[in-house]
Amino acid sequence: MRKFLLFLSVACVMMACKPGSKPAETFVMPEPADIVMYQVNPRVFAPDHSLNAVTARLDSIKALGVNVVWVMPINPIGVEKGKNSPYCIKDYKNIAPEFGTLEDFKRLSQACHERGMGIILDWVANHTAWDNPWVKEHPEWYTHDEKADTIIHPRPWDWYDVADLNYDNREMRAAMIDAMKFWIVEEGLDGFRCDVADGVPADFWKEAIDTLRAAAGDRKIVMLAEGKRVDNFTVGGFDLNYGWDYKDSLVNVFNKGYSVENLFNADKAEYDSLPAGKVKMRFTTNHDHSTIATPVKEFTNERGSMAAYVATIFPHGGALVYGSQEVGYPDPINFFKYVPVDWSANGKLYEEYQHLIGLYNQYPALRKGTMTAYPDKDIMLFEKHDETDTFLIAVNVRNEEKQMKLPESWAGKKVRNMYGEADEQLGDTLTLKPFEYKILK
Repeated sequence: MRKFLLFLSVACVMMACKPGSKPAETFVMPEPADIVMYQVNPRVFAPDHSLNAVTARLDSIKALGVNVVWVMPINPIGVEKGKNSPYCIKDYKNIAPEFGTLEDFKRLSQACHERGMGIILDWVANHTAWDNPWVKEHPEWYTHDEKADTIIHPRPWDWYDVADLNYDNREMRAAMIDAMKFWIVEEGLDGFRCDVADGVPADFWKEAIDTLRAAAGDRKIVMLAEGKRVDNFTVGGFDLNYGWDYKDSLVNVFNKGYSVENLFNADKAEYDSLPAGKVKMRFTTNHDHSTIATPVKEFTNERGSMAAYVATIFPHGGALVYGSQEVGYPDPINFFKYVPVDWSANGKLYEEYQHLIGLYNQYPALRKGTMTAYPDKDIMLFEKHDETDTFLIAVNVRNEEKQMKLPESWAGKKVRNMYGEADEQLGDTLTLKPFEYKILK
């Protein structure tokens, strides 16, 4: 009997330590407003077994101030009509050999949790590869043309490499939720970034997210929607969705000469529609945008990229770093193929991101305090405050020196410059060099 009880105790300990339960012991997901997310494109880390290469870089990722790692799709990729896109899913419950194995993913997941970071996966629920077994085994799970005899690609997009799923089919919905649940329960995942979330009915997301939260038990999971519909939140139950409109305004202001007031208007419009506690994910780039231009080119130069980043993460939080932007990778990144990134290329820029995110994490007022905007054409000037701290953030959005009159509440004040940690005496006006920014306390 004693031997049996000893065996039972050991078995219980081993079960408690399986990857699916590990996060409950070592990691607690931050609130949405406190998240700093790092997007991992495995194809910039290594040409094969890239999950292991990501694991090897986790200390550097953590040192940026990141607390959630988002990994782009790592599932087996379809070949039929395929373009080698990671968003062309052949098997929802497995990993492509290019990226590694399930054991490699478990090691990555555990290593994230040991460093106090969550890990989420990209989930492609809108469509599958043409050679996904579902196509032949369950053709009724897909959308058909008007004659009801041919499966179609997602409309209105030109995504000919994938087949559109039919969310009127309850069996397909159940299979999709089962696949998502596998990663939460068996692999210790902390949530999902859901691709083309606006292309999938909100009532499906509610059913899926409710099921996943129940399956996670005491563990908190985070759900990010690639979309901007309000029902991502009000019906679906997501925690965050995309700040697409804010990014569009950012480009208009920095590159097309629009007034800074456009940024304040876009920020207000996005947040006026949000339920309490929900967050817009804000970014200067991501895997889609970097296929066209990386931040150091899209925003004129390196200084422009950092001014844009300050103008992005401090109005309302929701900070994202796309892996490669922290070292100023200059060229477009085609995520359909391996693109080598030199992670030692720009240590000074890495340290600048590290410092900014460090301030973001250290002072709640900077990421989720009350904002007061001071409109100007060329300088983005706004105050952030809570019960403890008050900051003035100033960003010159032009590639030339600009000056503006300070509000009375700040004119003549003695302040601490949070970049150099030096005291400054403000006058009646503020002058900023090309793309210069200041964070004053």
